[in-house]
Amino acid sequence: MAGLSLGPLLRYADGSSATVWVEASRPCTAEVRCADGAGGTARTFQVAGHHYALVPVEGLTAGTSTPYDVFLDGAHVWPLPDSSFPPSMIHTPDADGTVRVAFGSCRWAAPAADSHDPVGPDALDTLASRIAGEPESERPDVLVLLGDQVYADEVSEATRRWLSARRDLSEPPGSEVADYEEYTRLYYESWLDPEIRWLLSTVPSCMIFDDHDVIDDWNTSAAWVADMRDTPWWRERLLSGLMSYWVYQHLGNLSPAELADDPLYSAVRDAPDGTDELRAFASRADADPASVRWSYRRDFGRVRLLMVDSRAARVLDEQHRAMLDPGEADWLRTEALTDRASYDHLLIGTSLPWLLPHLVHDAEAWDAALSRGERGARWARFGEKLRRAADLEHWAAFPETFEQLADLIAEVGTGDGAPASVLVLSGDVHHAYVAEPKWRDRQGTSGPAGPPDSRILQLTCSPVHNSIPSYMRVGFRFGWSAVARGLGRRLTRHGRCPDPSVKWRKTGGPWFGNQLMTLTLRGRSARLRLEQARPDGTLRTVEDSPLTPS
Repeated sequence: MAGLSLGPLLRYADGSSATVWVEASRPCTAEVRCADGAGGTARTFQVAGHHYALVPVEGLTAGTSTPYDVFLDGAHVWPLPDSSFPPSMIHTPDADGTVRVAFGSCRWAAPAADSHDPVGPDALDTLASRIAGEPESERPDVLVLLGDQVYADEVSEATRRWLSARRDLSEPPGSEVADYEEYTRLYYESWLDPEIRWLLSTVPSCMIFDDHDVIDDWNTSAAWVADMRDTPWWRERLLSGLMSYWVYQHLGNLSPAELADDPLYSAVRDAPDGTDELRAFASRADADPASVRWSYRRDFGRVRLLMVDSRAARVLDEQHRAMLDPGEADWLRTEALTDRASYDHLLIGTSLPWLLPHLVHDAEAWDAALSRGERGARWARFGEKLRRAADLEHWAAFPETFEQLADLIAEVGTGDGAPASVLVLSGDVHHAYVAEPKWRDRQGTSGPAGPPDSRILQLTCSPVHNSIPSYMRVGFRFGWSAVARGLGRRLTRHGRCPDPSVKWRKTGGPWFGNQLMTLTLRGRSARLRLEQARPDGTLRTVEDSPLTPS
């Protein structure tokens, strides 16, 4: 009899349909049955000896919450027997149009409940406990996870012991994951956590990768990629990372209509074993990143979310560096500008912040100039070493793309049909803050002159469950100071860097701890709440403020 190895995860949900992802112990037919009669079935597909199904659920009613059960070959497998959690629900958007978006990034798997947690309470665990304890209370309509859902290069002690029983850790890559099977271990460790398992079964989720989903500094530079391709274990790590991301995260990001049109999904499902098809796809993605699009769009009533791949879509030639390849940039522009009147809020999800503390931004722009040779070959070599050592590879390290995003955001936010807000949601930097840009001079731009009409903010929230050294806390605080701005200007003068088209100020934070941000969007109003996980198992509100008028 088939058993439920992992899941269910409620991934996509709109007013009438949803998708539920499961991993089973053997080939079978997965079925979702809802209390209101809605449901669906799917046959499992196989990858590397594992069996998965993404079940399309049809017949849902808008504005309702309905419990659901999961069956494998007709046998009931979810909810688990004697579960202490409430029934898993599929919630379709509220009739009044309110949308709640909770977001964050960077989550180490939480240790067992009876073990010491060196980085403090997990914000997602704590959110799950609150929702489970108060089933009628407010809950997110979607959970946006902005990267580092698993850490392939920083495993737990429990996973290290598991790896050591499988292979010799004195051989590279040591205690980092090496192949697809070891990636599955990371997902089991993270998503079989009882609170997380239940939370992901009842709150829809959108996900995108960041570097640690593969390896720290992934795609930092062309020289970094060349060095890694000369490393014997790298190709298997990368292909396994992309394959497992496609199975465990990416498929659930897509709507039923997108899945129906996806030739890879059809090929993997139709094959007796889809491993070869998926591995060939991952190989193409490695050889020609522009041939694959990991970015995607989701609409929640009058809220549009554009999740942007800021890792695999990079152009790394030093003379033409770009965070997004031309096709990806065109996609983002088209999705942001098409039918602006149909949405009141545009959310741009990118794992890496667009606006950083001023000194960090200037250091990255300076380093990019050095690395492309503005100060000669010797400085270029120094720039490359510094870039890798200090993780200087955010949007600021791709100055032309930084400006392109600034221009696009200003264009979206200006004139008739402009949304109430354009909000950039990010993580990565292990603290939280709010920053507001102001455009210096738009007279020379292709769009309308003058300041944008929309409220435009960078909202950064990280980590969900991780840590940050004390010296980095001091550094991030200092990075926003007037002294730091002066130091940054010296760096940019040395690098002959032009001033960015926007200047910005910090309007909230920095906040440190395991935390989540939640946006409440209703009509043209937007409200932000930041909550931090406390040792007593609660979430404490440290910021709650309107972003646009009610």
